Amino acid sequence: MTSDRFPLITEEGHRLLRQLEEHPHAPRYTHPGYNRLTAEGLRRAKAFAAELRASPPLWRHGEVPAWLPEFVAWCYREVPFYRRHGPPPATPFPRDASRSEVEGFFNIPTTGRADLHREPWALVPDSQPLDDLIIYNTSGTTGHPLDILTHPDSLALYVPLLQSALAVRGLTLDGGPGRVAIVLVCFQKRTYTYAAVSAVLDQAGFVKVNLNPDDWRDPGDRARFLDDLAAEVFTGDPLAFAELARLPLYTRPKALVSTAMTLLPGLKQSLEARFGCPILDIYSMNESGPIASAEPEGRVYRLLQPRLYVEILDPGGAPCPPGVRGEITLSGGFNPFLPLLRYRTGDFAGLEFRGAQPLLVGLEGRPPVTFRTADGRPVNNVDISIALRPFPLAQYALHQSADGALRLKVHAAGVDQAPLREALLALFGADQVLDIEVVESWEMPGGKVIQYTSDLSDG
Repeated sequence: MTSDRFPLITEEGHRLLRQLEEHPHAPRYTHPGYNRLTAEGLRRAKAFAAELRASPPLWRHGEVPAWLPEFVAWCYREVPFYRRHGPPPATPFPRDASRSEVEGFFNIPTTGRADLHREPWALVPDSQPLDDLIIYNTSGTTGHPLDILTHPDSLALYVPLLQSALAVRGLTLDGGPGRVAIVLVCFQKRTYTYAAVSAVLDQAGFVKVNLNPDDWRDPGDRARFLDDLAAEVFTGDPLAFAELARLPLYTRPKALVSTAMTLLPGLKQSLEARFGCPILDIYSMNESGPIASAEPEGRVYRLLQPRLYVEILDPGGAPCPPGVRGEITLSGGFNPFLPLLRYRTGDFAGLEFRGAQPLLVGLEGRPPVTFRTADGRPVNNVDISIALRPFPLAQYALHQSADGALRLKVHAAGVDQAPLREALLALFGADQVLDIEVVESWEMPGGKVIQYTSDLSDG
């Protein structure tokens, strides 16, 4: 029943959902839509929106925000993974001195994606009920797929964060019955697609579509459907937006919101000209949700979450001076199944301060990469990650040279190359030139393995 999938749906929401699911130009949805937000979750989302307006992230270099010491103590008390560290690091300073809190915090061991990949259950607090647990399988754009444990009430908090990022540009996301607020566009070989309604947005629609023509009864339905929806906002990654720009769309959204990959300036300018609206570049991770939103010039990213502390660490784990590039490391967050404590993201930036306002600069996230088959078809790096997911690869890097040849470098003992080759050729075609190299380890710039690189031009 629809009410099982949407506990807070109204009659107006029912009507809109039917229209979206039965639309004559709708895609072949691959999954039933749902929004299992509870009444308590809706209250929490409204309170979170108020907190975003009233309490922007504020601290100075070398400081920690006032909420963090209590959060650390709670993590060591409630979370099995952190309890293994023993008691919180002791310092020679009195407990009531602000310096002791800072020094003690910086002595806490860091964590990373390998810890989360190995045992995500160990990061679930003892006191967290398992009711309505959602396990989200990431697509692994960085080459490290993860199972993220979360809750529908937490997923609803993405909406206030998006509204907060839009508000910086003087834009609103209004929602309301009978209209579509957000369309999430993808451009992949396959992905989940569905229609839903959002109680946080007052019964407005949310639709996820895949622009791959194979997901539609008629390739022309893509533009017809999206024009009929007239969504307030499109969200997606740069690869999906590049395909969106090729469609003969008349609709004019308030904004395009890019996440998951680095948005290059040339594509940003092209999209702004094509759609006549601002293009927001949001730095986000499945582990934490939206972290920061780029200011219009693109160099500076404004932090979004009031209870997410951001550090920049050097390779040895020491805090970097302001403006010096290092690894983005997170503590806090709003997912009750995944409290983060000094979590290394694998992304790099500097942290500057505008008074007490911390800002990310020189962000180096996950860049989009153009791969192409021998006959010129584009291949999304997300599809490559999905194809390689079944293989026990500790690390890998795929490079396409200017002549189109592929070179896959893998760090995996005893890997069988035959099925690995077969998986990639299923994407690129049987005639694709592919060399696979198994290595013990390899050095990459900045100590970071970059999964996807290409010498091909984007044109």
